[in-house]
Amino acid sequence: MNTTVEASGGKAQSRRILLVDDNADAALALSMLLEALGHQVCTEHDGPRALASIDEFRPDVVVLDIGLPGMSGFEVAREMRQRQATRDALLLALTGWSSDADRQNALDAGFDYHLTKRVTIADLEAALVRPHAR
Repeated sequence: MNTTVEASGGKAQSRRILLVDDNADAALALSMLLEALGHQVCTEHDGPRALASIDEFRPDVVVLDIGLPGMSGFEVAREMRQRQATRDALLLALTGWSSDADRQNALDAGFDYHLTKRVTIADLEAALVRPHAR
């Protein structure tokens, strides 16, 4: 089993993480953090490209922004839940959308958890090891 030391000092399993965010700078910073924590990261900046990458990358975890151009994160999550490669992946919404309705819409779309941007490293690490909410 491949493990890595977390920032908190514990152990976490290395994961294959698909990161989808249209903000290139935010995506780069988060991908660097996740890689430093020992994860393998594939980054995409829109829904169609994220969907195109899943069969080859086969992520364990998808960290997905909701406010994407053209195809919302809600639509992407619904489509991912229909595909074999991501049907059982842990789907994390990481978004600035933080109302109760946004949280419920995320869960209804197939996300396991809804995290609000400026997420802490500790909260992100905790979400990566949580069981699926579904």
